[in-house]
Amino acid sequence: MGIRVATEADWAAIWPFWRDIVEAGETYAYPLGATSEQARGWWFDGSRVTVLEEDGTVLGSAKMGANRPGRGAHVGTASFMVAPAARGRGVGRRLAEEMVAWHREAGFAGIQFNAVVETNTAAVRLWQDLGFTVVGTVPGAFESTRHGRVGLHVMYLDLG
Repeated sequence: MGIRVATEADWAAIWPFWRDIVEAGETYAYPLGATSEQARGWWFDGSRVTVLEEDGTVLGSAKMGANRPGRGAHVGTASFMVAPAARGRGVGRRLAEEMVAWHREAGFAGIQFNAVVETNTAAVRLWQDLGFTVVGTVPGAFESTRHGRVGLHVMYLDLG
């Protein structure tokens, strides 16, 4: 498995799992029913986008960059999508480790996740394993398809 910077041509491979993950309604607050063009605009929004592929098949993607412009640009952020068929194979962890290393090398002071769904326990556990802490939870801020309204964690990793 290798990680590389994604190109717009990779969207054809990302879109099927991006759509399925968002439509499941458990981990991302993107609008349901988004078109491929809308979703591509959100994913390729000027951030650094990577893919992890194995034997030419894209198994996951991450986007990363500054959490806020201007006076908040010293703190990074990221989002991840892993193809359902590739879950449990370390794809998310590999993408996450590469993302942390990239932020560190780029001189960011920390990484902030603004909205980690509290019922997404695999993601919460991974971020905690990598040193992130939950700095707060906004109660009922996410409409989960299965669980109803659940909290969104704000998580942070100090890179200092």
